[in-house]
Amino acid sequence: MGFELKDLFTVAQFIKIRCTHGLKAPEAKPPKNYIFYELEILDSKKARLCLLDKVEPKATIWDIKCLIYKNYPKWHPSRQSLTLQPYGQSLRDDEVLGNLPVGTTGTIFFHDLGPQLGWAMVFLAECIGPLIVYLLFYFRLPNIYLPQHSFTSSPFKVVKLACVCYSFHYIKRMFETIFIHRFSHGTMPIRAIMRNCLYYWGFSAWLAYHINHPLYAPPTYGKIQVYSAFAVFVLCEAGNISIHLALNHFGCSGSRPKSIPYPTTNPFTWLFFFVSSPNYTYEVGAWLSFTIMTQCTPVAVFTLVSFMQMTIWARQKHRIYTREFINYPVLRRAIIPLFL
Repeated sequence: MGFELKDLFTVAQFIKIRCTHGLKAPEAKPPKNYIFYELEILDSKKARLCLLDKVEPKATIWDIKCLIYKNYPKWHPSRQSLTLQPYGQSLRDDEVLGNLPVGTTGTIFFHDLGPQLGWAMVFLAECIGPLIVYLLFYFRLPNIYLPQHSFTSSPFKVVKLACVCYSFHYIKRMFETIFIHRFSHGTMPIRAIMRNCLYYWGFSAWLAYHINHPLYAPPTYGKIQVYSAFAVFVLCEAGNISIHLALNHFGCSGSRPKSIPYPTTNPFTWLFFFVSSPNYTYEVGAWLSFTIMTQCTPVAVFTLVSFMQMTIWARQKHRIYTREFINYPVLRRAIIPLFL
């Protein structure tokens, strides 16, 4: 029996009617030889939690976490850590199952990270506390210093200038957290947030106590030292926010950068020629200038500890860049140009 032109027209009309009414064509089934994974999810004590059947090779670790979440709603994907060994390194959320050294009947170990908070809330908690704590000492509330010094102000301009600089730094960080930084679905355990807050809030109280103390003495070289350091502080803060804006534009704010950040027409971004994390370089410069401006030992200690921590973060970021991009500029260092 032949197939005439009017039959083709009838078939075309039928397809058009199905599309017009929002009816989708049946999805193509995977070929018979398509490989699925069967994953046994164990806890760190090797007790079985669940068995995930017919997991596609292109599934990511985040997809697997979501499947576990369906079986155990109390464990949101953000509080899960999956490893290939009982106490191995956590797998990244964007890693693909088919690229991992796991057989088609593999085993993955589950770890509960505990209650979590998003990165935006983490940054805000770390910034609001130091700002409030510092202002408590600056306004000399009762029971901080001697009663005769309650609600008094320091006669030295450097103390007022230090309060302006310190407040501006943390207000800027909160502004960046809300409007500039890009955050993934990554989170931090609440216990780690408490540790971080203790670090920032404790240091804030320590240095604020000394800078605003009634017996505080101004820097050795007077106005020259104060205003020179203040000028450097302003430049470093401007450079820091310029780098954050550039990273936001390049899509490099997450843990896995999408492109190599390069200098723009903004002169503050030219530091990208020499370091991978100029935002940390500028922040270290800001705290160093704040140390010189106040000539205060607790500030110097905080600057040193912050430099050590930011160096660790910068070197981690530098390794990510060199791993992700084979054409990454070889001249760049992590945080200090031509040195570190």
